Amino acid sequence: MMESMARAPHVSERTCIVTRQRGAPEAMIRFVRGPDGVLAPDIAARLPGRGVWVTARADLVTQAARKQLFARSLKTRVDAAPQLADDVDRLLEADCLRMLSLANKAGAVMPGFGKVADALAQGSVAALVEARDGGEDGKRKLAQAARRTGFAAPVIGLFSSLQLDLALGRTNVIHAALAEGGASTAFVARCRRLAAYRGVSIDGATGTGEDIEAKPDGGAEEG
Repeated sequence: MMESMARAPHVSERTCIVTRQRGAPEAMIRFVRGPDGVLAPDIAARLPGRGVWVTARADLVTQAARKQLFARSLKTRVDAAPQLADDVDRLLEADCLRMLSLANKAGAVMPGFGKVADALAQGSVAALVEARDGGEDGKRKLAQAARRTGFAAPVIGLFSSLQLDLALGRTNVIHAALAEGGASTAFVARCRRLAAYRGVSIDGATGTGEDIEAKPDGGAEEG
């Protein structure tokens, strides 16, 4: 290959200590050992110190804790909380809702059945958000409206109505549409990670749920 040929850009990857497969950091969860020996999830991958990585799936985080892979990879004693997988879920969920709030402050969120229907008709929707405890009739009507317009963007049903209320500073939020833009893109990306972690697709379809057994001896990587 000629030396003058441009090199492909370097893609940062990390190795999952459970599956031993490499992947993008955005699809994984970083964990660090605190000064007190307690393991801390670092979903933003910003905490100082040496980190280990697990593919963003709740079952794999559970396996890593159960099989003491965190201690093995960090080569030191580590206290992993029994509810570690649930703690990670709550952190990922809070991160999604924080970004939804920021998107709302940026004027990218259109809450309410009527506004969503109008946005779908205009073809200006980056994603739909539906409260998971909302009525099926409204969801069905909006799904029909989406099909008529060829809507193919994500439909996010990961949060309760109360959670949407708090994130948007409104009451009784069941449906919302997000306009195209950076804040909406960031919100959808976070929701994809949360959905993958829970084993569902972003439109609520059930994931494979296949069990991936731990491979021997993962190593720690610098975060």
